[in-house]
Amino acid sequence: MNNSKSMVLVEQNDTHTSITLNRPEVRNALSIDLLNELEESISAVAKDENIRSLVLLGADPCFCAGMDLRTARDDADATREALRAIARIVVGIRGLKIPVIAQVQGAAVGGGCGLMTACDFAVSHPEAKLGYPEVDNGICPAVVAPLLIRKIGGGRARALLLAGGTISGQEAFHLGLLTHLVPQEDIAETVEKLTARLAKGGPNALAITKHWINEIENPDLAAEVNKGAELSADVVAGPEAQERLARSRKR
Repeated sequence: MNNSKSMVLVEQNDTHTSITLNRPEVRNALSIDLLNELEESISAVAKDENIRSLVLLGADPCFCAGMDLRTARDDADATREALRAIARIVVGIRGLKIPVIAQVQGAAVGGGCGLMTACDFAVSHPEAKLGYPEVDNGICPAVVAPLLIRKIGGGRARALLLAGGTISGQEAFHLGLLTHLVPQEDIAETVEKLTARLAKGGPNALAITKHWINEIENPDLAAEVNKGAELSADVVAGPEAQERLARSRKR
């Protein structure tokens, strides 16, 4: 495993590789440094022909609280860079030849829920706190919108993104945002069983199947997600978002 000071930990297991977001003191919020490490780690996984599946998780207690709002409040250029990095990572996750599993033991909010949505599987528990509260802070959740619409349908995605706030794991499973819903204490075991099952599949068959699903589902994903990053960055830099973010800092 990587040095414990790293913001992203990578571990090779018998049936899979795991990538852990490692900023537990701030609920694994997505800073520029963490995003850069995460992008490098995913690129390395993409080049390794021996990896059968990837598990993405967060250091306890959360999966990921989303983009680090301190960046959004203090530096418009850094915010744009962060949103562009999130877009590249989302596209990178979806483009991997291997199955990707989100192990969501705790909250997955905003950009964190976006990372979860990019994965092929998402395993969580009924009490988990999930969702896209961006509009509450005057922010536009444009990066994740293309993925979410394809995942749960336009009507459900519209309601979820416009309402803001968060929902429970139980509600997320009902909407199709999660593929597996189990008691919290069973999440790790469920993921282990899933990776073992995936390891039985033919690597080439899995790769071609995933590529074909991606082509059918959204061949223009990269363009849409990258456009969403620019749109979100413009909104974050505006007075409405900055005023709301300033209020959140005071709270």
